[in-house]
Amino acid sequence: MKNKFGFVLVNPQIGENIGASARSLKNFGFSKLSIVSPREDWPNEKAKATSVGAYDIIKKTKIYNNTQDSIKEFDIVFALSARKRDINKRHISIFKFLEIIKSNKKLNFGFMFGPESSGLSNEDLSYSNYILQIPTSKKFKSINLSHSLTIICYEIFKHFQISKFKKKIKNIKIAPKKNISSVLNHLKKLLDKKNFFTPREKRHSMMLNIDNLIYRLEPSDKELRVLASIISSLGKKKFKA
Repeated sequence: MKNKFGFVLVNPQIGENIGASARSLKNFGFSKLSIVSPREDWPNEKAKATSVGAYDIIKKTKIYNNTQDSIKEFDIVFALSARKRDINKRHISIFKFLEIIKSNKKLNFGFMFGPESSGLSNEDLSYSNYILQIPTSKKFKSINLSHSLTIICYEIFKHFQISKFKKKIKNIKIAPKKNISSVLNHLKKLLDKKNFFTPREKRHSMMLNIDNLIYRLEPSDKELRVLASIISSLGKKKFKA
């Protein structure tokens, strides 16, 4: 499924952003990166340095002279834009974008990201099917190029690898209520000896609060033994030498 997705950086200006983008692709299992007319010479040493363990993606990156050629292998193209554009294209949400890729599993999808300073031009946008805007604070909508790409990679990865996001709870044997009751009775006896339940008319409500506190816990036998030991040690008399 991951081979169905390709990422196109149009006129990227900063080599470090290219390297960081390659690293994000590899983080989430993607590998297809294309670049349209990078501002700096290619191959770029700054991109190589920031790609860290994803230099294999940098080496396989395809370079194009124009946007139109870079998107020919895709069936559906999403253009990323930080602002609403006055162009006859459908602007969609992250949720709608995920619905589209889910319902068209046999198609190849491309994602276009514009240059850091200005974003995609209207000509670039004309080659897309949809314009996708990542929701952000209204006070500051501009997102770093590599960060924007990372978010999209993450959303796709999460969508198709949902099992990795489900919390795995280790089955721990919980101590039976009779054992908890035994510890509680011991605690209450010690508290009685210490005249903890004062005034006496509030004794019942105080004991009820203790029951509510302890019984809602789900301790293991080991944890309950530790608690019992703590309670017992507090009840021991201290002798002076």
